[in-house]
Amino acid sequence: MNTNYRIEKDSMGELQVPSDALYGAQTQRAINNFPISGLTMPPAFIQTVALIKQTAAKVNMQLGVLDAARGEAIIKAAEQIIQGEYADQFPLDIFQTGSGTSTNMNVNEVLAHLASAITTEAVGANDHVNMGQSSNDVIPTAIHISTAIECHRQLLPALEHLAATLENKALACREFTKTGRTHLMDAMPMTLEQELGAWTLQIRNGIARINSALPRIQKLAQGGTAVGTGINAHPEFAALFAATMSKVTGITFSPNDSFFESLSCQDAVVELSGQLKTIAVSLMKIANDLRWMNSGPLAGLGEIELTALQPGSSIMPGKVNPVIPEATAMVAAQVIGNDATITIAGQSGTFQLNVMLPVIAYNILQSIDIISNASIALADKAIADFTVREANLQDALARNPILVTALNPIIGYAKAAEIAKSAYKQGRAIIDVAEEMTDISRVELEKILEPKHLAAGGVN
Repeated sequence: MNTNYRIEKDSMGELQVPSDALYGAQTQRAINNFPISGLTMPPAFIQTVALIKQTAAKVNMQLGVLDAARGEAIIKAAEQIIQGEYADQFPLDIFQTGSGTSTNMNVNEVLAHLASAITTEAVGANDHVNMGQSSNDVIPTAIHISTAIECHRQLLPALEHLAATLENKALACREFTKTGRTHLMDAMPMTLEQELGAWTLQIRNGIARINSALPRIQKLAQGGTAVGTGINAHPEFAALFAATMSKVTGITFSPNDSFFESLSCQDAVVELSGQLKTIAVSLMKIANDLRWMNSGPLAGLGEIELTALQPGSSIMPGKVNPVIPEATAMVAAQVIGNDATITIAGQSGTFQLNVMLPVIAYNILQSIDIISNASIALADKAIADFTVREANLQDALARNPILVTALNPIIGYAKAAEIAKSAYKQGRAIIDVAEEMTDISRVELEKILEPKHLAAGGVN
């Protein structure tokens, strides 16, 4: 026998497990069966499963169905996993059994091994660590709890930071008037404050969208066990579990109104993913606007100048690129793709169980993580410190023939169009051409065509 291995047994028989592994036979079978992508479950997910096991042990002890020695050992062992220890003991590919049973048993086996070293009593992966539970309710619960935790811990603060940064920058830019654009073509004037204010509301609406979806995320499957009936779980387990988890996390959780719904579908996560997709669309729009506004510095719009962060070319000296908006746009594309995966996976609830849970878990947590990180980078490294190239703004405004729109109520659309075309053709300021082609005085034209005045809207 290879001395680097030990023999483990499960209901299917014996197999070799690395001698230094904390997991057992079921984990090893999954390692053997799924050498697919090398992608493993996110640490936040594994730590949440350990938190579920810890909470279940507390509840089962309180209900008198788990002895104190084993229960306390499971609690202590789980705390080590929650704190990020033994991360290398959770190697399973995300493309595994659709219920996530392999990951549930991976955590059960590691905790049983650790707990058995803490107490003199043997701790079983199924009988004690998994007491009153099934993979079918643990994994959906872990998806909901880890998602809720990461939204509260990471996503919402990051989006709030981005929104606040945009608000502050908008206020700092309130005196700058620029040419608005529709269809990428010159349009009526607006202020930079108005432009950034639109971005701000996009992000604030995104925050509201996340908050609107979280109440359904905070409904838990735990207690439904195998198919939703709660077989082998104490009748009071579900309510006590949710109450205990709420105290531990500071987030209000409760049992779902129907465990059958919790196990058979992932509609709440599909909903949240859709909101993340909407935020991704917002970030893509903001990032692309920043890229256009920063374009140049000579042959582009050159309205703003983003802070130079790194050389932009391996061959063109002095070139600097808008790297943060580009990275943000790629994050947005990834999140949109993740949402497509989650949407398809969400349809895979056949009868009493969804069987694409691991890929749902992976994608929703990745979307939350990268949107959070990109939002902070966009706020701190692009928006907070860009400078305004006011001379370029004023030059474009002075030559913008669309300013003539303000004369429509006075001279009519047809005459105004004639003036605009003439000004554009001659490359002259609209006010000079309007003075020649109308009987409106220069003083009155200056008042009517003042860009900052026009940015306020209304009728002259």
